[in-house]
Amino acid sequence: MTKQTVGEALVAELKQRGVSCVFGIPGVHTVELYRGLAASGIQHVTPRHEQGAGFMADGYARVSGKPGVAFVITGPGLTNTLTPMAQARADSVPMLVVSGVNEKSTLNKFLGHLHELPDQHALAKTVALVSEHVDQPCDLIAALDRTFAPYSAGRPGPTHIQIPLDIAGLAAESALASKDHPHQALDGDLVQQAVARLSAARKVVILAGGGAKTTGEDLQTLAERLDAPVVQTVNARGLMHGHPLTIPASPSLKSVRALIEDADCVLALGTELGPTDYDMYATGDMASMSGLIRVDICPDQLTRHEAAIAIEGRTDQVVSWLLAALPGKSNQRDGMDRAERTRAAAFEEIGSDYRAQVGILAAMRAAVPNALMIGDSTQPIYAGNLYYDHDRPGGWFNAATGYGALGYGIPAAIGAAIADPEASVICIAGDGGAQFSLPEIMAAVDQNLRITFVLWNNHGYGEIATSMEGVGVEVIGCDPTPPDFAATAASFGIPYKRVPQDPTAVAAALADADAQNGPSILEINAAGRRPDQE
Repeated sequence: MTKQTVGEALVAELKQRGVSCVFGIPGVHTVELYRGLAASGIQHVTPRHEQGAGFMADGYARVSGKPGVAFVITGPGLTNTLTPMAQARADSVPMLVVSGVNEKSTLNKFLGHLHELPDQHALAKTVALVSEHVDQPCDLIAALDRTFAPYSAGRPGPTHIQIPLDIAGLAAESALASKDHPHQALDGDLVQQAVARLSAARKVVILAGGGAKTTGEDLQTLAERLDAPVVQTVNARGLMHGHPLTIPASPSLKSVRALIEDADCVLALGTELGPTDYDMYATGDMASMSGLIRVDICPDQLTRHEAAIAIEGRTDQVVSWLLAALPGKSNQRDGMDRAERTRAAAFEEIGSDYRAQVGILAAMRAAVPNALMIGDSTQPIYAGNLYYDHDRPGGWFNAATGYGALGYGIPAAIGAAIADPEASVICIAGDGGAQFSLPEIMAAVDQNLRITFVLWNNHGYGEIATSMEGVGVEVIGCDPTPPDFAATAASFGIPYKRVPQDPTAVAAALADADAQNGPSILEINAAGRRPDQE
């Protein structure tokens, strides 16, 4: 029997570790990585650009809970993927980028070889949690162990492994079996201290971040036990949909900050307390948090904000322990009133334009319940990030927080649809951001994915133009001409419809599009354009 090559061993190892899909564009520097892929049973999806591969891996990971994997070529393949890696780093999304690299004897000499970088490995290290170089065939398994380690212990994020061209085709060598990476044991004393503080408090507020998505119904039970309103950051939306204690509003809003500052105990679950959630208006401060109890899987994260109690551990496990130790349901009954007042004040605070856009989001949710709603940086997404209650945990995510990369929505929606083929997927992108990654829709056509690409067309970068006007800067560069989206859809061979910025019209068109069970484009003729852009 012919011995496996390093490339074949890589594919076999990925499959053994639960990888079922790879996003990538084959190139001369990754041919050996593809040698065993066709026979492996691992699905391969071809984007139109390596940045699309990375964003697809991101969307796939958020929905599946498994690391998204991208195969990219040496040099430009990796540099094109750095932006998605940075987005994944900011949002703690597990992603593995496997790249080729030039032959070992040429590395870091900058001799002018094809796709050469001065130091590709060092470049990858600037954004990857772990970047590994396979110097010899026997290094492969240990390198994979180290790149997979952050997915099972600690805060996840992007990792990278590079294999030189002259190593990928060599015979693989045996190595020690990979080892599991155990989770950090919970500190029971700290949990008991948290229980005591929470039991004594009369006005608890819970801050739920993306790390709380796995808490399930336990979060609702905990909130009811503590009579605590639950403020959800962008990556936590969909938790406790419609519950009287839910506050699906940005903690950057003054009304939500007031609620937090009025609390005598704040329980922060899986949130980094980052500015794009807590200080998006760049005021330079955040709400003060009395008796802060922080729960996070990352020990480094716990040191970045002063807290009365800092518990390292998985949020779902800590919540379970708290429920087991806390007494019965709180005698306090004002939590729902506090939540209701905050919701009303927050919705009023976002202003009439954003309220109208949230109305359209709510109409979309009603038309296609339990959908995955993935967004780019565009006005209705900004509005929803300020205030929107989605009906599916983990079903609302976008790139308008954290790293904030434009062009994210379309490929991320494709990755999400690959991860959950039975789900309805709604991608919301502006006409400007869509032009970053519009060709990726053809990957959805190739895979016949059930995605409605909702294009919010205000003929330019409307949000940026508003920001420039707000500080007295003459608007320039914010009106790139969009393509004819009807003609674009026809060239893609997919259904298309154009509707006004009206919730009823949008809902009806979206329901029709979703019923097609394949990709389609729905263009919303957004209001507020300047007359010269009509």
